[in-house]
Amino acid sequence: MDLTQGNITGKLIKFALPLMLGNILQQCYNIADTLIVGRYVGNDALAAVGASYTLMIFLTSIILGLSMGAGAFISMEFGKKDYDRMKNGIVLAFVLIGSITLLITFVFFAEINNIIKFLQIPTEITKLTKQYLLIIGIGIIGTFFYNFFGNGLRAIGNSLMPLIFLGISAVLNIVLDLVFIINFKMGVEGAAQATVISQYVSGIGITIYALAKSSHFRIKLKHLKFDINIVKELANLSILTALQQSVMNFGILLVQGLVNSFGTVVMAAFAAAVKIDTLAYSPVQDFGNAVSTFVAQNYGADKHRRIKDGWKQSMIAASVFCVCVSAVVFIFAEKFMGLFVSDGTEIIKVGAGYLRIEGSFYIGIGILFLLYGFYRAVGKPEMSLILTIISLGTRVVLAYALSAIPKIGVIGIWISVPIGWFLADMTGLLYMKKLPLLKSGFRKKYDLHI
Repeated sequence: MDLTQGNITGKLIKFALPLMLGNILQQCYNIADTLIVGRYVGNDALAAVGASYTLMIFLTSIILGLSMGAGAFISMEFGKKDYDRMKNGIVLAFVLIGSITLLITFVFFAEINNIIKFLQIPTEITKLTKQYLLIIGIGIIGTFFYNFFGNGLRAIGNSLMPLIFLGISAVLNIVLDLVFIINFKMGVEGAAQATVISQYVSGIGITIYALAKSSHFRIKLKHLKFDINIVKELANLSILTALQQSVMNFGILLVQGLVNSFGTVVMAAFAAAVKIDTLAYSPVQDFGNAVSTFVAQNYGADKHRRIKDGWKQSMIAASVFCVCVSAVVFIFAEKFMGLFVSDGTEIIKVGAGYLRIEGSFYIGIGILFLLYGFYRAVGKPEMSLILTIISLGTRVVLAYALSAIPKIGVIGIWISVPIGWFLADMTGLLYMKKLPLLKSGFRKKYDLHI
């Protein structure tokens, strides 16, 4: 899909819908693990899977960030119609990100015991957590293939095929969860095996499709060359985007360690509530990714007025969506928690408290996702990193400070999150208004009209 022409809102929604559906499917098969484990294995297993999920999101966020950065490069070259340079970049990005993925996998297995200690996993669920992690770590390479080629296809306007392969993976994961956990009584090991198999199905499937069916991924000998300028651009976009993604999830990992210190009830509540929370705002996250592709293509095509109009329309759409979802989560918090816990009134109470605090302020994270996408698309991923540091830094510092006050306790962890979102939003929007004045010639060269 060429996003440099035609109706802006219509094309954005048409492009974003498969991304949103894909992320919902992604969350559904994450939720399947949590829901089935919580109902058929027990609360200790639910806590173990929840703690492991946060760690794996952190590790895969590095790969996702690198792939998103490479996708931004591909979008810009696609907008310029410089397909040879784009293909050269695809080859170099694949080698770079693939090598980092192998390194992450090696370090993960070599340091598994220290990682568990760092997460402050309670002694009673240490064994369960390690069992789950030793299997789930095998899937890291599978997530590389899906994220690399999925982001590559989205960068050239094909958001449908990543959705299809993710849909196949999601359905397969749920079926295997039911078979391994309920029929074969395999516990957390069954949940991990189901996820890994599903990851490789989607990863290998989308790789074969991209190479066989998309002309933009058909590489010739002339594209197999080292170009230092392309490497520099990829490094700027990919490494900084990966830092932004990993810093964000490392902050969440630190919060997970703090949550773990409150015991298995809070851990189980947090594990379930985070899945609901993520599912609720995931559509606006993918809308932000769609806006990023829109901005990057138009940036490459020098259509700067179109960027301004698209930004305004995106802000309105994201704000309306977030307000509606906030209302739903606030009203039905207990019912959503009840889906995960069959016997745990205290767990439901703690989880509903988290959801009501977080869910009331989704507009904060909605705007933040748009800002991430915008700055990545105009070649300023360092700004996305700064916003993440502000958001997560605030969250971590306040979470530890407030939760240490006896009268506040675990509630301090919850209320620190929206405060971090809004501080980052204010910074990003103010910087955007002042951007043309910060560097001599910026307005003349880029003329973003913002």
